[in-house]
Amino acid sequence: MYYMPIPQNAAVVDRSLLRDDVYRRLRDAIVDGTFEPGEQLRDGDLAAWLGVSRTPVREALLRLGASGLVVAVPGRSTAVSTLDPQAVRDARDVIAALHGLAVRETTGRLPVEALDRMRDANRRFAEALDADDVAAALDADDELHGIPVAALGNRALEAVLEQFGPLIRRAELVRFTGDAHESVRRHEQLIDLLAAGDAQGAESVTFDIWHSLPAEGTIDAP
Repeated sequence: MYYMPIPQNAAVVDRSLLRDDVYRRLRDAIVDGTFEPGEQLRDGDLAAWLGVSRTPVREALLRLGASGLVVAVPGRSTAVSTLDPQAVRDARDVIAALHGLAVRETTGRLPVEALDRMRDANRRFAEALDADDVAAALDADDELHGIPVAALGNRALEAVLEQFGPLIRRAELVRFTGDAHESVRRHEQLIDLLAAGDAQGAESVTFDIWHSLPAEGTIDAP
């Protein structure tokens, strides 16, 4: 392990920052590689970086531990975790099942406007891939898959996706830095099946989309 280098160009946020915002800032910094696997995370340094007290930072680190993004050694330190293939497989299977449930239950219920937003998100996803803009591709991908989830309105499902989604996003960085254009075609197929009212087909394609994530030895740090 080595000590975490605090970014020098980060703007200090408002001291009234909510704990969820602290969690999101730290989560995103791990997912995008700002904090690399093995880096030691000191709550005092993180609190100074974000301009908050240590309490919301400590709470955020506990949540990140539950998501598998950090590993805590009691009485010693907290460090960014490496991507464990088994953990990714487990999370991927759960994520795939929940997204499959969302599309199955919302097929035939999504308005044309929602389908159009999915198509627009897929267009921006493809454009981001062509521009090698991985962050924008991931944002568009999240937006596309989030539309059926939001339409379903199942809070328990959303909570599980929120917990394990960041781990999967780290794995997606591996896929989206390679050839991910097959995902564009699968997205188009999913939207067409939703529009046609084919719940079984939409669920099957969703399963394929999420299981296209690498989950073996190809997974390394983003």
